[in-house]
Amino acid sequence: MQQIRQWFARHFNNPQVMGLAVVLLLGFGFFLFFGGMLVPVIAAVVLAYLLEGVVRQLERRGIPRMPSVLFVFSVFFAGLLLVFFLLIPVLIRQVSQLVDELPKILSASQALLLQLPEQYPQLFSEDQITDLILAIRREALDLGQRLLTSFSMQSLVVLITLLVYLLLVPFLVFFFLKDKKPLVNWFSSYLPRDRELLQTIWRDVDAQIGNYVRGKFLEILIVWAVTFVTFQMLGLSFAMLLSLMVGLSVIIPYIGAAVVTVPVGLIAYFQFGFGSEFVWIMVAYGVIQALDGNVLVPVLFSEVVNLHPVAIIVAILVFGGIWGFWGIFFAIPLATVIQAILKAWPVATTGPDGQDGDQEQAPAA
Repeated sequence: MQQIRQWFARHFNNPQVMGLAVVLLLGFGFFLFFGGMLVPVIAAVVLAYLLEGVVRQLERRGIPRMPSVLFVFSVFFAGLLLVFFLLIPVLIRQVSQLVDELPKILSASQALLLQLPEQYPQLFSEDQITDLILAIRREALDLGQRLLTSFSMQSLVVLITLLVYLLLVPFLVFFFLKDKKPLVNWFSSYLPRDRELLQTIWRDVDAQIGNYVRGKFLEILIVWAVTFVTFQMLGLSFAMLLSLMVGLSVIIPYIGAAVVTVPVGLIAYFQFGFGSEFVWIMVAYGVIQALDGNVLVPVLFSEVVNLHPVAIIVAILVFGGIWGFWGIFFAIPLATVIQAILKAWPVATTGPDGQDGDQEQAPAA
């Protein structure tokens, strides 16, 4: 117990550290317990934060804040309407077409699997392939029933939720942009007065996260658009759906591109077979991935998030398990927050006599 008390005294005797610890615990508890209820508010805060960068750019060019906010919000709202009334219907139609094509795809998959015992008798037996086909049929049937049941029972709820988001989120985004200063001042009034440590962490986080999130949105849009045009020119079915998957795959480094390669390759194979069209599609897809990793990412991310690949994968697993898709999307920014906290956290120094000395800020990693 004495060692535990000494450890707490060594690391938490600074009022700024105590204030930081309280803010972190309250913030994490708030998002953990109330995040589900306040999803529109959280989404609006994130969108307002992203749009604030554009507003500031316009203000630097001499445009007053209110006209800047109105212009940026108008462009944002127009894009939101395009997504809801043009993009989503196309995606729904292509998903329905893909579901209708699943029996043909399964039949072609079975025919392909049945050839394996003839071509590789040392590796596969007919019984193994038969069991595998039965398992695939069973899983596909169960998945189809679950999707049908879920869609029939929750389609009205999903539609109402989307309409509420379409009305509520833009409303909140506008007022977060318009009343940024009063809202920030109100929130700051509840923070500890001695908050130099918090301000240091926020400056570090804001410099990296702002660049990362805005760059990631641009990367998704560019990869999505380029992939859609490429797939459309090559005549690949479900081009919009597949290109959206490719665009979203950039959210998960190292893993997303490998995972999305499977549906792209399968649909290209079942549409064209192992012909020249299949080869051209896979080559084009590989070129897009190479240009994204070697050209687009260095251009968009002027300030690289200095995180080890293991830290990125752990962050994706942890935050994805807590908050699902949005946890995966913000895994790297959240890991950056943790890194900034560890860098700014004061560490105790040990004097010549072995006693704890003053606390110093942790050295930069």
